[in-house]
Amino acid sequence: MTQRLPAVVIDNGTGYTKMGFAGNSEPSYIIPTAIASNEEKDTTKGMSIEDLNFHIGDEALSRSKAYQVYYPVRRGEVDNWTHMEKLWQHCIFKYLRTDPEDHFFCLVRRPLPR
Repeated sequence: MTQRLPAVVIDNGTGYTKMGFAGNSEPSYIIPTAIASNEEKDTTKGMSIEDLNFHIGDEALSRSKAYQVYYPVRRGEVDNWTHMEKLWQHCIFKYLRTDPEDHFFCLVRRPLPR
């Protein structure tokens, strides 16, 4: 049996996403919960150009003149699942530089009101 690495913890808030590994005293990265993309369709191939051309976090905000900026979490709830999946993809591969096959994942959500 292979030993797994520490679980990945991602807390996607309305304003900021905090990510890191279980057991650490603080997040490895804190970025704005924002994604920038052009949302153009390439009808010749049946896929969106934006599937490959997007940015998240501070990089997304810095490109707000050339790209449309979206906020996938509103009032603590995921508002756009497509953008949320792209944000997670960049969090896992670009920031944390990890293979999802090697880790368990803990996605944090806000507590429900009483």
